[in-house]
Amino acid sequence: MFNKLIAALLPFMPKKLIWIFSKRYISGVTVADAIKASKDLNARGKMVTLDILGEFIKTLEEAEKNRDEYLELIDVIEKEGINGNYSVKPSMFGLLLDEEVCFQHIKAIVAKAASYNNFIRVDMEDSPCTTKTINLYRRLKAEYPKNCGLVVQAYMRRTLQDIKDLMDIHSKEIPLNYRLCKGIYIEPVEIAYKKYEEVNQHYLEDLEYLFANGIYAGIATHDKPLIEGAYQLIEKYNVPKEMYEFQMLYGVTPELRQSIVDAGHRLRVYVPYGKQWFGYSTRRLKENPKIASHIIKALFVRG
Repeated sequence: MFNKLIAALLPFMPKKLIWIFSKRYISGVTVADAIKASKDLNARGKMVTLDILGEFIKTLEEAEKNRDEYLELIDVIEKEGINGNYSVKPSMFGLLLDEEVCFQHIKAIVAKAASYNNFIRVDMEDSPCTTKTINLYRRLKAEYPKNCGLVVQAYMRRTLQDIKDLMDIHSKEIPLNYRLCKGIYIEPVEIAYKKYEEVNQHYLEDLEYLFANGIYAGIATHDKPLIEGAYQLIEKYNVPKEMYEFQMLYGVTPELRQSIVDAGHRLRVYVPYGKQWFGYSTRRLKENPKIASHIIKALFVRG
């Protein structure tokens, strides 16, 4: 109850106060901030994926502006020689307003990345977006088979079947490419697993299916039992290093991510930035009120 109360009140507090917490998990407001963070991570042996904050827009004019911002970002990042790729949220480009407009915007971003022989990760959002996002990915992969991947969420009951349904566009030469995460959005029990042990079980089941079928896996987790489980599956299936990577959020469990790199595995850090950091932070609080206790610690210990 305490966490929920704090999560409900924090969006109404001064932004400067919230930033004390948020700056640990967001690289900054500008492209320059993201470049600085990315270069630091690259220097420490970690790849990155860059994300401009902003989602669930209200107008198609916003979608066009977001597209242009990503196109500019890609040019800048490539010139800087950053070892990284890009993540996009379909709702930021109008997925829930006009699916065709959204497709065309993200297609333009994938085309730009492809011109640099780079890659776009299509994020998965909440359940109203799931089928639409999968359909979007199908279309993108048909045109840019090597330059786009999808996020899937282990806590959704439908996920393993969704992966199996997409096997018709998988091949050994050009494999499917997924980021497998637990999932953070609040969903009803009818469509999502809720218990910690249950989610972890299905995470490892999904990951084993990816490895067993030669699918590229982005192992996105900060959970030690899942990381250990991933190690075991990598050994079981003798997965080549070029067919998987671990992925973690910016500012989260830095010691754990370094241990993964030290063990010889590739790791990518999700680097979010942008003017919409406040909305991003408060939305994450609503989705996961347990974060509130960490915020209070940040305010009084770090602040």
